[in-house]
Amino acid sequence: MAEGQTTLAADSPNFMWPPHFGGAIFDFDGTISDTASLWEDIDRKFLAERNIPYSVEFPRTLSAMGFDQGAKYTVEHYHLNEDPKDIVNEWMRMSQSAYRTEAVLRPGVVPYLRALRSAHIPYALATTNASDLLDSMQRIPIRELFPIRVFGADVAHTKDHPDIYLEAAHRLNVAPDRCIVFEDLAVALRAANQAGCITCAIASGDPLQHVTEVQEIADVFLSDWKAIPVPKR
Repeated sequence: MAEGQTTLAADSPNFMWPPHFGGAIFDFDGTISDTASLWEDIDRKFLAERNIPYSVEFPRTLSAMGFDQGAKYTVEHYHLNEDPKDIVNEWMRMSQSAYRTEAVLRPGVVPYLRALRSAHIPYALATTNASDLLDSMQRIPIRELFPIRVFGADVAHTKDHPDIYLEAAHRLNVAPDRCIVFEDLAVALRAANQAGCITCAIASGDPLQHVTEVQEIADVFLSDWKAIPVPKR
C-alpha cells in the first residue's frame, strides 16, 4: 500500500481466487495457524517463574523477532542475569511441547494451498520460527505442505525489515511485486510493503491484533480462509 494511504482494506477473498499474483508467501503464527493461546501460556509461565507480571506488550514486542533477538531483548529489558542462549533453549522446550500436539492449521488453508499448487502458483513459508520447532509438529506436515521455507535464521534481519520476503520471492523465482504476502502483524505487513510485495492482512482472532491497523497497512484483507472460492475437489 502506498505510503500515507489510510483507506481500510476490504475483505477480499475473491482477490485470492483466481489468483491476482504470481507467487504467494505465507507467515505461520496467527496467519495460517492459530497459536496465540499457545504462546500466551508460554509467556505467562516464563514470566511467572521470574516473578515478572505479564503484559500484552511482551508478546507484541517479541512477535516479529526470532528466538535469538527476542531472548536478547528479554534479558536487557528485564535486567535478567541469564544467558540469552539458555532462554532460547527454554523457549524451544516449552514451544516444542505445545506445538507437537496442539498446533493445527486454520480451516481452509490446506484447500487453498492445494488450489495454488494445481494452478502452478509457487508459494513459500516465511517465518521467524525455528525449523526444528515446526518440524516437531505432529498434526501439520509442514515439509510436505511447504517445500520452500524461509526461516528467520536464513536472513540478516527479523520481520521489521523486508529481508525475509525478498529472500522468499527469490527462492520462488518471482519478482517481489508479483508476490502476495499473507501476514497478521502490522510490523510485518509494513516490511512486506517495503519489499514491494502485495500485502494481505489476515484476521488472526488474537485479541492482541489491531484489526483496523492491519487493514490500513495492507492492500487487501482476509477474515476467513474458508471464504476463498477455490474450486471444489
